Amino acid sequence: MDNRRPPLAPAFRSLPEYVHHWAQATPDRRAFTFVDHPAPDSRGVHRTLTWRRLDVRVRAVAARLAEEAEPGARVALLCPQGLEYVTGFLATLAAGLIAVPLYPPGLPGQGDRLTAVLADARPSVIVTTSRHLGEVQELCDRVVAVDQVPDAAARDLEPVDSEVAYLQYTSGSTRTPAGVEISHANVVANARQALSAYGADAHPVTCVGWLPLYHDMGLVLSIAAPVVRGLLSVLMDPVAFLHEPARWLRLLGAHPRALSAAPNFAYDYCASAVTDAQKAELRLDGVVALINGSEPVRPGTADRFQAAFAGQGLVAQTHCPSYGLAEATVFVSAARPGEPLRRFALDRDALAQGKALPARPDDPRAVLLAGCGTPAGQQVRIVDPVSGDRLSEGEVGEIQVRGPNVGRGYWNQEEQTGRVFTTDGRLRTGDLGTVLEGQLIVTGRLKDLIVVDGRNHYPQDLEATVQDTHPAVRRDRLAAFGVAGGSGERVVVVAEHTRTTSLAEIDVPALVRAVRAAVSGRHGVRLADVLLVPPGTVPRTSSGKVSRALTRERYLAGAYAADGAA
Repeated sequence: MDNRRPPLAPAFRSLPEYVHHWAQATPDRRAFTFVDHPAPDSRGVHRTLTWRRLDVRVRAVAARLAEEAEPGARVALLCPQGLEYVTGFLATLAAGLIAVPLYPPGLPGQGDRLTAVLADARPSVIVTTSRHLGEVQELCDRVVAVDQVPDAAARDLEPVDSEVAYLQYTSGSTRTPAGVEISHANVVANARQALSAYGADAHPVTCVGWLPLYHDMGLVLSIAAPVVRGLLSVLMDPVAFLHEPARWLRLLGAHPRALSAAPNFAYDYCASAVTDAQKAELRLDGVVALINGSEPVRPGTADRFQAAFAGQGLVAQTHCPSYGLAEATVFVSAARPGEPLRRFALDRDALAQGKALPARPDDPRAVLLAGCGTPAGQQVRIVDPVSGDRLSEGEVGEIQVRGPNVGRGYWNQEEQTGRVFTTDGRLRTGDLGTVLEGQLIVTGRLKDLIVVDGRNHYPQDLEATVQDTHPAVRRDRLAAFGVAGGSGERVVVVAEHTRTTSLAEIDVPALVRAVRAAVSGRHGVRLADVLLVPPGTVPRTSSGKVSRALTRERYLAGAYAADGAA
């Protein structure tokens, strides 16, 4: 029954209306499956909700929430990854309340962010599960445990008449987290844009994901898009992936026409950590799209992943570099499945001057980047960050976006909203990029640029050189940033060493000399400081990216000296 193509969905205003539609049109079809891994050697325990069962649960929890808060009040979702999270989110929307997707207390490294977001959103109710009830009750007077609400509470609901669906708090990579107001129309539009971009509007797919549901891409790809199209969404916990990445690949191989997304580090992690014995049981020829939305997307990552799993039937044309951000709900531009990866070798010096000029791929001073395809049902243009003038193809400037998916602004932050969201409906992304051969190429973030002697340097470019210099440097766990000096900006690198090596086993002075020489030779930059720190020391955002801003703050505060940095 699940192999039948779902009928085309009519246009509805909100996600709960789609849930109710599929509950009537295909009641016994599987909607969401959560695969739990309760033990290290677990192969996965599956729990599934059909569309009819999901509809009942959504209406029951929505009715319970309506007893606790008036329409328009904020509801914080402090649920663990799983079916209760899906139900709680959709029920909040169905009740006409504003969801704030978060996570339970105790998530490593995210305690301060949770406190800051709760203080900003001021939720009237917290939604959680029985397991976390005790710790969550300390944060709010009104708490609803999804798994304690009986089916008998379900009742018919009035169509949603509120404007804002949820607040998507930014990951905080460059600033204090801010809540982007995402309307019901925004999330439905972006779900449709993503479905079209990855070919899921014409052919049924299975969405397979481990990305956190509080993250913008996890929320849209694992909840919104499947709900709009009536597709099966298979979920697993991010921690289960980190403990054994082969679990994600098994789920990809177990479901027809699987579509999934992961950050850059996850593909490298799979390529290095999945054993030959684990590969022997994998069949990945049914995977249709693997989305990589890291900034920037580097071709080498896709190459390593492809080389590692080509023997399992993985097709090279499944790699889909993409670009997006929370202020645009998530998806902005995407490479299409079935097309070869577009590669661009650009001259580093010219790029620093705002020009994307071709270079030989084997030139050590070339920057290798992947094209992020074309806009997903929206307008994208490149402008001068100062004047706002539109730039020609090949010129690097700020990426601006316009479309029905662009959010309404930031919650309770009028000044910042005015800076980022223009009166003519454009979004100033703060990201730098260019267009070449019709492809959007993301080069970095405007606020992260390091300026030394009048020349621009992209931190991720410096970081790539550093991590390729010595095997003891942990990949994607380092930050390059500028700090004020007596004669201009000084460049600092803070890098974690690998988990398999202790600091005592590393010849740190030799590593630092090698890093300095590599960065000087390739970038013409003298590093003022290079610090090697233990694993887990470099802070990350809620979406898993390294937070350069927070790393810089900790460096200036002298925190790394206490960690035994060298």
